[in-house]
Amino acid sequence: MKRAFLSLGSNIGDRRANIGRALAQLDLAGVRILQVSSFYRTEPVGSKPQPWFLNCAAETETDLMPLQLLRRCQAIQRELGRRAGARNGPRTIDIDILLYENAVVHLPELTIPHARMAERRFVLIPLSEIAGDARHPATRRTVREMLEETADRSQVIRLKS
Repeated sequence: MKRAFLSLGSNIGDRRANIGRALAQLDLAGVRILQVSSFYRTEPVGSKPQPWFLNCAAETETDLMPLQLLRRCQAIQRELGRRAGARNGPRTIDIDILLYENAVVHLPELTIPHARMAERRFVLIPLSEIAGDARHPATRRTVREMLEETADRSQVIRLKS
């Protein structure tokens, strides 16, 4: 079994329920959920006006290889109503692979570690809660170090359970 960290987000409909359904579908699809961070209300990044997101991070375990994991995540996103649209636009669910063991993957459809994770507080804050000492396999910086160094100043608000 391989350990992978995922970022989940939603800003359309019942955001908490969307993430809950995604986590349940991942578990049914051979991606065992080990732990989930708190939920965070996060300011959209980019120039498109849209509702704020609900985000979290999940530690998982799977026998799926990275590209297989990506395909499962994409299938779950489609099942939960995500439609192709504007990049960084509103979505019912977004599932990103942040880290997969110590793998470095550069494919046209998949980059691991996630290419922009070090630039995004909405990714780093939830991830640091469950895996602050995890290291980026290329830069060797921990998640906490990336969070301390990021230039992103977008709002990320931890929600009470």
